[in-house]
Amino acid sequence: MTDAADLEIFNGIRDYCLRYNIPIENLLDILEDQKVLPMIRGKATEFIATAFLSRTLDAREWRVQKLNLNPQSSTADEDISITFARTGDRLKVETKNAVRGSFRLGTSRTLVSEPHFKVKCHKSRSNIGRQSTTNDRYMADEFDLIICNISNAMFQGKVLRPELALLDNPQAVACLSEFYGISDPEELIRCSYDDWRFCFSQSIALPDGSIPRTPTVKLENDENWFGADQLHNKLLEFVEQRRRNH
Repeated sequence: MTDAADLEIFNGIRDYCLRYNIPIENLLDILEDQKVLPMIRGKATEFIATAFLSRTLDAREWRVQKLNLNPQSSTADEDISITFARTGDRLKVETKNAVRGSFRLGTSRTLVSEPHFKVKCHKSRSNIGRQSTTNDRYMADEFDLIICNISNAMFQGKVLRPELALLDNPQAVACLSEFYGISDPEELIRCSYDDWRFCFSQSIALPDGSIPRTPTVKLENDENWFGADQLHNKLLEFVEQRRRNH
């Protein structure tokens, strides 16, 4: 990064702090607060996912846009859109992080017997109009595609320190290291940051049309979730199926 770019970033941070009356000398303390950090990481995921989708999908066929909408109470938020250039069909994409510390090896005595993790797939605010039923859950028709990143699942949860530490479970860490084919912890974290999973909302919807609050994702061979290598073909199938249905 150039000196000019560094200066521009510093000036932007300074102006931001002045605008919102934030003491710049305490900015890092504020950002690392355990109530603030999850929100920042959640918002950051939207931008990182947008960049990933832009790199992964052929720009001649798919247009990826990061949306910055302020949803009203009667409308759904929308993180990212993917538009198929040939037909103009647009998919609404919801970005989500894994539930922190949720990676499990699975055993014959657990509901999922294979290595798996959970995704935090519910709204941060409850909907009072649904309090007797779906409450803070999304409905499957609010978006088309969910994109999540596995990384949060391998970090310890419910810790007081701000640092992100790997699970205190050598067997789980060994399983992930073998899956990614590496042994260095820092490299393991970097591999997890690049491991994106996708699913269509309708594929995991419950009978009442809502999305589970924390759906499970198998580390390998999941029936509903798939990797970036299948994304293009899956999107084409989705567009074609939706056009047939309409």
